[in-house]
Amino acid sequence: MATCTFWMDGKAYQAEEGTNLVDAAKENGVFIPSLCYFKHIDPPLGTCRTCTCKINGRYNPACTEYVKEGLKVEVNTPELVDMRKALVEMMFAEGNHFCPACEKSGNCDLQHMGYELGITTSRFPHLFKDRIIDYRPKRMVMEHNRCIKCKRCVEEVLTADGRRVFTSVNRGNETFIGIDYAQEAKLTEAEAENAMKICPTGAIIVRGKSFTKPFGDRAFDLKSSQTHFAKRVAEKPAVANFEKKTIATVSLAGCFGCHMSLLDIDTDILDVVELVSFNKSPLTDIKNFTRRCHLGLVEGGCCNDENIETLRKFREMCDILVVVGECAVWGGLPSMRNTVPLSECLDEAYLNSVTSVPGADIVPYHEDLPKILDRVYACHEIVKVDYTIPGCPPSPNHMWKVIRGLLWGEDLSVLYSEFKYD
Repeated sequence: MATCTFWMDGKAYQAEEGTNLVDAAKENGVFIPSLCYFKHIDPPLGTCRTCTCKINGRYNPACTEYVKEGLKVEVNTPELVDMRKALVEMMFAEGNHFCPACEKSGNCDLQHMGYELGITTSRFPHLFKDRIIDYRPKRMVMEHNRCIKCKRCVEEVLTADGRRVFTSVNRGNETFIGIDYAQEAKLTEAEAENAMKICPTGAIIVRGKSFTKPFGDRAFDLKSSQTHFAKRVAEKPAVANFEKKTIATVSLAGCFGCHMSLLDIDTDILDVVELVSFNKSPLTDIKNFTRRCHLGLVEGGCCNDENIETLRKFREMCDILVVVGECAVWGGLPSMRNTVPLSECLDEAYLNSVTSVPGADIVPYHEDLPKILDRVYACHEIVKVDYTIPGCPPSPNHMWKVIRGLLWGEDLSVLYSEFKYD
């Protein structure tokens, strides 16, 4: 084919005429995010809209556009970047994507797009839907809470005689991806595993087969798809005098993992001692605030009234409030109970659990016990939060870079390998 010239963000590029725009951009070093696009599926699916660009003045998914002479494309305008972030944020909020507990964490395309777009939290409230997990297929488990309805599996997973295994069921907001159990049973083991691999999330899992690998060996651990990935933090005027600052920390509905990560900076902790003093914190065992603090770090969300009282006190006593880790950012693993009525949670924990005393028929209640909330709340739902640091837990380098940036005005970049949700 003939080579043609096309334009992206006002700059001229060349590619073979008829090349898919997503591929042509990639060949020229321009990253256009996408979740549903597969090079060999023609026509392209165009379902996720994550690759939306302004093409010849109109908003369209880039994966459905082909390069031709004179094509003009806007890719990275502030409006388009924010639109793509909103689309990915809605996918996280609409489904139950508990990254630290997901089989596909580290190999998940949705997670990867979150990293590439620098998403720390969703601007939309999480729905915590309780959708069916389908265990009936012979080899697979279909986790509808994670499905983003991209239709990759519908188009790609076929039996030897060409029959589809997956199909779209219902319309509109009620659409879900169903499985033909008879056809699924015909798949070979390799074909079943391929279905799991092409799914951009952890919606399709094959029993007995695992993605589990050490950090660094997973698909999206170390290297960004963009030429230059940098998550900028705390861009403030440089502070010439590194005066000692006071920090407070607390763990609410969390596991103290973020506190452990905070301390996991080896010998650098000796430098921290010279720059930081901890006030109210489990690290110092100081139970109450003795002074106002420059910065407060909160781990964990709010699952009871005591958590809310503590969080509000932190907001009152800290100049800057930073929530750390997935539990504090949006609920994290404790919010798994948000899909189940509170009464059922209490019955299971105190009456029906295998560790319950035989004959137990009482759910503990006393005026001195914290009152459990109807669900686990993210910190920003209770008080104003200034900054968020995602991760389970965040890396110590990520946390200390943010802290140093906020307290002393250092303009630092968080590396792609540090910016993670698990």
